[in-house]
Amino acid sequence: MNGLQRFDDTYGHTPIRKAFEEGDVYGVAYDSTRAALKPIRLGVIGAGGVAQSKYFPAVARLRMIWEPVEISAFAEPRTEHVDKVQAIYGGQAYADYREMLRAEPLDGVMVLSPDGLHREHVLACIEAGLPVLVEKHIARSLADAVQICEAADAAKLLMMTVANKRYSPPYRRARTLLDRGAVGAPALMTGKFNLGYNYVDLLEAGTIHLFDLTLYLMGAVTRVNAAGMKRKPGGDYPIDNAVVMLEFASGAVGSLTTSATALSLKPWERVEIYGEHAWLSVEDQYALTLYGGEVEGAQSWRPVVPNTQLFDEEFGGYMGIVENFCQCIRGEETPLVTGWDGCRAYELLTAVHLSLARRTPVDLPLPDPAAADAEVYAWLKRS
Repeated sequence: MNGLQRFDDTYGHTPIRKAFEEGDVYGVAYDSTRAALKPIRLGVIGAGGVAQSKYFPAVARLRMIWEPVEISAFAEPRTEHVDKVQAIYGGQAYADYREMLRAEPLDGVMVLSPDGLHREHVLACIEAGLPVLVEKHIARSLADAVQICEAADAAKLLMMTVANKRYSPPYRRARTLLDRGAVGAPALMTGKFNLGYNYVDLLEAGTIHLFDLTLYLMGAVTRVNAAGMKRKPGGDYPIDNAVVMLEFASGAVGSLTTSATALSLKPWERVEIYGEHAWLSVEDQYALTLYGGEVEGAQSWRPVVPNTQLFDEEFGGYMGIVENFCQCIRGEETPLVTGWDGCRAYELLTAVHLSLARRTPVDLPLPDPAAADAEVYAWLKRS
């Protein structure tokens, strides 16, 4: 079963046309092909905000459209979260993730814990011989990211990192258009990501989505040159606005802008890619437009979906990444985003930090992850 082809022909994972032709306006009719797949038992480490708002609902929606997957157990030390999650979704709860890994017959684990615990939790899953999907960002240091990716490789285990925007329909379709040559010889990329609030780290928690999309759509980056400033006082982060200039291995160039002082209203995310007499744009993870020539009319794609089938967990890409993880466990698909993809996004983040600290361009790949981490940490602490 080729999940990528299936995806390209559908909105998310619900075949809208077929559903409506059969009178299935809610997209929940029996799917014999999906229902016949091997059942997958997932464990979750960390049942806080992102787990409750994205992943538990994504799994519930997948089950509603006959995907045989369940979160059979989760590890969470905070009792208020445990009580709520069990009341809504069920599943065996554990205060200690190690006990869950020992006791439960799991097929894979989603690590959704705080960022600083990712390394510990991913390594424990690898030691237990379990495939793992870890939330972004992959770790709290580049050296840790490299270590867990190398550990997964050594154990020959599936490891995926969360880059949910790769699974979002307009970005998937943009990548398909690029692969088909609709924007010949991409030469320039521009991107922006605005938060409008400063209670999260601007680059690590927000703009890293844009870093991953840059690599997904344009390929390897060879040099970054960043500048930033602090507009609003307070907070621990040294900047709240930044611009990043990029050079790609392909010879293309690009620029990214990001802000924690702008409004978090639409449009808050935009990507544009320019090629030979053609360009495309994706705005707010929703609208894709292709300008294919000097005189041709623009082609646009937006979802035409009734509100009975519009789900954030689907359009945001969370259903897609969970389904791809399950299909990889079954041996039916290859991962759209690997651990090394998450590592490369974090390396780009680290290079941006280094450029901000040094006020000079930085070349990629970084030769010494541990040394780069130490320099970034000293700059953040000093700031």
